[in-house]
Amino acid sequence: MTVTLRPATAADMMAVGALHQRSRVAAYSAFLPAEALADPTPEAMGRYWAERWRWERDNHRLTVAERAGTLVGFSYLGPDDEDDPGTGLLNAIHLDPAEQGRGTGRTLMVDTLEAMRVRGWRRAVLWVLRENARARAFYERGGWTSTGVEREEHIGTALTPQVRYTRPL
Repeated sequence: MTVTLRPATAADMMAVGALHQRSRVAAYSAFLPAEALADPTPEAMGRYWAERWRWERDNHRLTVAERAGTLVGFSYLGPDDEDDPGTGLLNAIHLDPAEQGRGTGRTLMVDTLEAMRVRGWRRAVLWVLRENARARAFYERGGWTSTGVEREEHIGTALTPQVRYTRPL
């Protein structure tokens, strides 16, 4: 059964939030403490996405991936506020843990890069957790390279080092 992509709607936000929470726990539990991943709850994450989408939907793009009518992943892109206007920011690609290794992440990445090109951006950037070796390898296979720039952001109670990646469009 193939995966299909479509633009997200307001009705998707609670499911996007729940999937985002499941994805974070599965991807980060090897290097972040359980208490850092326990909050926010899936419901709180859904409310977060509903609010974020409400304010950013005019200049951001949230795409959901479905398999047999079930949400299995999403991507989120927008302008890069830290860089020049010719740069797009890949804010997120998240998959349901059971969807790992089925090509859905690659499908979302290809779609996202094309959407950035259509918007006229010449370059794409993203932030990835330094300890997330699987995600870093995924992006590197997709032509992304580390810029060497790092930052720290909180995930729950844990301060997480993140690495900036870039690629031409």
